[in-house]
Amino acid sequence: MSPRIVGRTPLASALTAARRARELEALADAREIDLLVVGGGITGVGIALDAASRGLRTVLVERHDLAHGTSRFSSKLVHGGLRYLASGQVGIARESALERHILLTRTAPHLTRALAQLVPLHGPGHLSRGAYIGLGYELGDGLRRAVGTPGALLPGPGTVSRGETLRLAPSVRAEGLRGGLRGWDGQLIDDARLVVAVARTAAGYGASVLTRVEALAATGRTATLRDLVTGATVDVRARAVVSATGVWAGELDPQVRLRPSRGTHLVVSTARLGGSDVSLTVPIPGSTTRFVFTLPAQHGRTYIGLTDVPAEGPIPDVAHATEPEIDTLLGTVNTVLADPLERADVLATFAGLRPLLAGEHDDDTSDLSRRHAIIESSTGVLSVVGGKLTTYRRMAEDAVDAVIRRDPGLPSRPSPTRSIPLVGAWPRSRLAEIAAPPRLVRRFGAEAPFAASLPRGAGAACGVTPQELQWGVAVEGALSISDLLDRRTRLGLVAADREESSDAAAAAFARAGVEPLGD
Repeated sequence: MSPRIVGRTPLASALTAARRARELEALADAREIDLLVVGGGITGVGIALDAASRGLRTVLVERHDLAHGTSRFSSKLVHGGLRYLASGQVGIARESALERHILLTRTAPHLTRALAQLVPLHGPGHLSRGAYIGLGYELGDGLRRAVGTPGALLPGPGTVSRGETLRLAPSVRAEGLRGGLRGWDGQLIDDARLVVAVARTAAGYGASVLTRVEALAATGRTATLRDLVTGATVDVRARAVVSATGVWAGELDPQVRLRPSRGTHLVVSTARLGGSDVSLTVPIPGSTTRFVFTLPAQHGRTYIGLTDVPAEGPIPDVAHATEPEIDTLLGTVNTVLADPLERADVLATFAGLRPLLAGEHDDDTSDLSRRHAIIESSTGVLSVVGGKLTTYRRMAEDAVDAVIRRDPGLPSRPSPTRSIPLVGAWPRSRLAEIAAPPRLVRRFGAEAPFAASLPRGAGAACGVTPQELQWGVAVEGALSISDLLDRRTRLGLVAADREESSDAAAAAFARAGVEPLGD
């Protein structure tokens, strides 16, 4: 069994520095390609996979690294659409539930799991509050049944006793606790890993995935690209150019109007929350539809999120949390904790910018629709904006459909991505059979034995193995130390972890025979 067969792609799927150089050289010599995708987040790599799997000659360029922007700063939830039901967006809710089903059962069982969401109910008022939230959970479960997700994977919601609530979430305040409500949703092991897996699957279908390549200018048929490693420029002709640059869409097409929203998370030690592996779900005071979540994550960390506030001013490459947002998140989650979290418990923060479509009125960003749209500029560039991580596959399908409708000379084939497993995908029921350490199976699925066979070396913080680091260089396209620490392993979130792991990351490049780029 080879990595190519495991990945189930027609061609080799590994992304390497050598492959990047070859494909950049080939691009300079190409007379015309079918599709140029600008942006290497989840939307862009999804479009590249959809297009390449339909037979289009596809090139994706990203000026930084895969998942450099918003896609690595999500809550890591694969939403079933409950929040959209509460705001009357039934179509978006059903679309979310369907795409969650596809991720959990077909395309990425190895990168997803079921996550229990626990609402502690403290008196007084627990009966009415529980009834209202419970109704929402039941409606969400109706969507789960409608799209065919089995109850064995995502159980139905229900009440839990006071004792069970404290067992599931030992950090919850026992005083006044009457019990809890438990619902279920999907969770990604890591959002950046999903982006890399989709990108590699696209490469396995023939797409060129080129990081550190900037689009200086573009029209609907042409683009000028610059290799940020060498400084060389190349002019490209394409039958279509699609911008999947998220909140930066206005840089390629000033006609796109967005209202970016910032979602902030805190990083704390899971031990500080009693080692809980459930998501505490805490209503935001004064709201019946918005919650703060604790989200168990890798490396013994838990994320607490998230805010939804307008992001005013120039768009930065990387957003940052504000002190008021940190205070809001701590204050909300502390309403249910026996031992409130303090500012010193916050190991790190991260924030992402959502590319929300601007409305006609000055709406609060929390009320703006999460629908996606495909906008054609006067120059012919197609911009894909709005949407959310869970529905990336559907967004990509719609974008490629739009490209094909506009150019009858392109192959007119339906999207096959509902049934294309991402590299490493393996039936959930058989993941335990993979002959590799469980840690590697959770990260690499069926490719875990190949990662485990790499040479030993110096490990990094939080138990990250040398094999994981070298796999990031040899297979997943990491070109710099930051690529490894910030997006392939997420060790860069906490400053102390980054410092402890930098030498091991450099050693991984040395073992792979690759000189890392400067950050």
